Amino acid sequence: MISSPSWVLPCDNVSSQQFIGSHSPLAAEVKLSDASFWTPAQAAFLRETCVQDADWAGLADQLHVALRKPKHP
Repeated sequence: MISSPSWVLPCDNVSSQQFIGSHSPLAAEVKLSDASFWTPAQAAFLRETCVQDADWAGLADQLHVALRKPKHP
């Protein structure tokens, strides 16, 4: 069995929506990479992605926007 790197989130739509739903809304004053729910490896990956403007930066931006949206009742 091949294991994923420790920074990988599940990529199926249901898991992604569950993750966003359980961790949003992220407070405006909290940087995405500083959110308490990341593992150290995930936080480091997000910091490096943003600094280097890596290929993953667009997806990190989408995640940032999704986690900032207020929940609807």
